[in-house]
Amino acid sequence: MALSIVHFPHPTLRHRSRPIVRVDARLREMAAEMLDLMYEHEGVGLAANQVDLPIRMFVANPSGKRGEGEEWIVINPVIDRPKGNEAGQEGCLSVPGLFAQVKRPKKVRLQGYDLSGNEINKELDGFLARVVQHEVDHLDGVMFFDRIGDEAKREIEGGLAEFQTTFESLQDTGSIPANEKLAEQLAVWEKAYT
Repeated sequence: MALSIVHFPHPTLRHRSRPIVRVDARLREMAAEMLDLMYEHEGVGLAANQVDLPIRMFVANPSGKRGEGEEWIVINPVIDRPKGNEAGQEGCLSVPGLFAQVKRPKKVRLQGYDLSGNEINKELDGFLARVVQHEVDHLDGVMFFDRIGDEAKREIEGGLAEFQTTFESLQDTGSIPANEKLAEQLAVWEKAYT
C-alpha cells in the first residue's frame, strides 16, 4: 500500500495515535516511505497520522534535504521539561500553503525509541524542538492552528474552509472513503501495531 499525505479535515488528523508495541519490516518500510514523502513535499517533519496511520511515530529532518542534516525516526515520542517560549512561523504538509506564528517552548526533552529499539533521550532547542513539538502534536490530534489566537486564525479561515470543501467533495465522489470506512481502516492498523 503506497502512503500519501492526507489533508485537513481528514479524520485521522484528529485521531489520537496509539503507542507502537511491535516493529517489523513493514513498519520500517513505512518509515522510509514517510521520509520520501517528507522530502518530496519539501517538509521538515511528518507524523504517521498525516499518512493515515494511527500509530505514534514521526520522521523529521530539520534541514529538509536528503543527505543533509540529521534524519530522525522516532517511535512513541514523549516530550516534557519545556523551557522558555518563542514564536515562529509554522506550516503543515496537511494544509499546504497556510502558515501562522505559533508560540511554543524554546527547549524540550524528547524521549522515545528508534526503529532498532534504542532509547532516545535528548534535550532539544531551537528549530528542532519546534519541529518535534509540531509532530508530537499531530500524534495527539492537534494541528498547529489550534495553538494560535483568534485573530491569526481568522487570517487562515478561508484557506481552511477551502480544504474542508475539497475534502467533502472528494468524499461525495468516492475518491476518499466515508468516515465510517476510514475508522475501520484505523482499527485494522491499531490491531496490527498497538
